[in-house]
Amino acid sequence: FSPQHLDDDTVSGSNWITENNVQHSLSQTTKTARKPYCGYTQQTLSKREQAEEESLLAAIEWPKPPDGKVAFAQSTDPTRSDFVIATPSRFFKVGDQLEVLVRMKDFQGKPKQYGGDYLQARIHSPGLKAGAAGRIVDCHNGLYKIFFTLLWPGEVKVSVSLVHPSEAVQVLQRLREERPDRVYFKSSFKSGRYSETTECNVCLPGGLPVCNFTDPYTGEPWFCYKPRKLSCASRINHAKGGYLKGLLTREESLFFQSDVNIKRPILSSGPDSVIVKPKAFTDLSSVDRAEDPTASPSGYYYEDQWRSRTHWIHNFNKSDDITECLQGKIIHLFGDSTIRQWFEYLTAFVPDLVEFNLGSPKNVGPFMSVDLRHNILLKFRCHGPPIRFSTVFSSELRYIANELDSIVGGRNTIIAITIWSHFSTFPVEVYIRRLRNIRRAVLRLLDRSPKTAIVIRTANVQELGPEVSLFNSDWYSFQLDTVMRKMFSGIAVHFVDAWEMSVAHYLPHNLHPDEIIVKNQIDTFLSYVCPLQT
Repeated sequence: FSPQHLDDDTVSGSNWITENNVQHSLSQTTKTARKPYCGYTQQTLSKREQAEEESLLAAIEWPKPPDGKVAFAQSTDPTRSDFVIATPSRFFKVGDQLEVLVRMKDFQGKPKQYGGDYLQARIHSPGLKAGAAGRIVDCHNGLYKIFFTLLWPGEVKVSVSLVHPSEAVQVLQRLREERPDRVYFKSSFKSGRYSETTECNVCLPGGLPVCNFTDPYTGEPWFCYKPRKLSCASRINHAKGGYLKGLLTREESLFFQSDVNIKRPILSSGPDSVIVKPKAFTDLSSVDRAEDPTASPSGYYYEDQWRSRTHWIHNFNKSDDITECLQGKIIHLFGDSTIRQWFEYLTAFVPDLVEFNLGSPKNVGPFMSVDLRHNILLKFRCHGPPIRFSTVFSSELRYIANELDSIVGGRNTIIAITIWSHFSTFPVEVYIRRLRNIRRAVLRLLDRSPKTAIVIRTANVQELGPEVSLFNSDWYSFQLDTVMRKMFSGIAVHFVDAWEMSVAHYLPHNLHPDEIIVKNQIDTFLSYVCPLQT
C-alpha cells in the first residue's frame, strides 16, 4: 500500500486533525487519561484475562535506550557494526547449532552500550535454494547472539540485517501509544439522495457527538462521528480514510532512512559461511515433535520447498492432488489480503474451482469459488474493523468471532484465519482483545465439533521504507505475532509459519509474498488438512 492523505474535505470530522494539530493531538494525553470513546481503555477483564494480558505485555516488552533522546550520530550504524561466527573453523554437521555474535557501533564508530535494535537473520545456501531463520538474543550491552540450527549439508552462509536501530524502535513505540489515529477511517451515511461522510476509529477525540458501532456480541469497539443531518442507522459502508503526515520531528526522521538504517545488511568481519557435513545416518525421529508455535526455527527451505520440523509436508504440485484433498469440504478463509492470496492461488491453480461472482468490490470481497463436480466450496471474508480496505459495505462488515459462531463445523469444515497487519497502528491491548474474542469462538467451535480443522496463518515480513515503517513496520508485526502465538499455543489449531517462510526465503520481502512462497504456505496448510498416511 502507499500511504496517502485523502483530500481533507472528504471526512467531515477530520478538521481536528488537519487544521489544528496542536489542540487535538493525542500526544498530550498521558497513559492514564486517554480521550473519550476509547474502547481499549474501558475493558473489564476477569482476573485470568488481566493476568494473561500482563504476561503478554511483559513478553513483548522491548529494551529502552538509556535516559531520553539520543542524537543521530550516537544511534546504531549498520555499516560500522559487524558480526563474527563464533567458531568458523569448527567441524559442523547437520543438526548442530551455529552461534553468531553481532557487535553494534554508532556513526562515530563507538561500540553501543545498550540493546533494543531490531534485527532479522537467516542462513542460506543459494545453490540449493535452502534457507532458515535465526533466533536472536539481545545481550542488552550492544552485543547480540544469533543461534541457527544447521539443517542441511553444504556451504551455509549467514546474513544479518538491521531492520531498525533501537532509537527508531522507541519512536515506533511512542507512535503506537500516542497516535493510534495515524491511520484513520471513514464511513458514508446515506438516505435517499443525501449522503454524508464522517471519520471513524477505535478511538475518537471527544467534543463531537458520535455514533457507537460497538459490536453487541463481542464488545469490539468502533465509533464514527455522527453525521450532521442523518441518523447513525444510515451508515452504508466503511473505508480507509488515510494516513497522517508529519508524525516525526526532524531528528526522529533521521532514524528512518532507507539506504542508511532501515533493513540494511550488517557484514561479517571474518568468514560469513561454514561448511556443514551430512549426518552419518538419517534420523527420522526429528519430525514427530509436538507443534509448538514458539519453537525456532519451525522449518527451513530446501530446493525452494518448505520443510516443517514438526510435520511431514506433502507437495501439492498437481491440481488433482488439491482437488482430492479438498473433495467434499467447505473452506472458510478469514482475515486480511495476505490470506486472500490463498483464495486467489487456489482458484487460479485448481481448474475445477470456479469463482462465483458475488458482485463484491475487487480485493475486498466476500469471495466464493465452487467446484460442483467434487463438492468443494471455498470462501474468503475480510475481518472486521479496523481494516484499511478501500470500501466494505456495512452489511459485509463482520467480526471473525461472530462468523465462527455461525459455522456448524465437523470433519468436512476447514477454517484458516490471519489477522495482524491492520492492527499495527494501535496499542497492543486492542489486538489482545480481538484475539481473545476469536479464541473464545474457536474453543466453542472445537467444543461442539472437535473434528473441525482450524489453521492460523502467522504474520509475515514486508518491504519497509521511511513512511511504511511508521504504520506497518515488521517490528509492529513481530510484536503482534508474538502475542498471537502465545495466545493460541496449547489449543488444537495448526500454524502456517508465514513469518519464517518470508524471513528464510531469498526473495525480497513483500507484504504480499511471491507466488512460490504462497505455494509453500498452501502446501503446509493442506498437509494439516490431509496428512500423509505414513
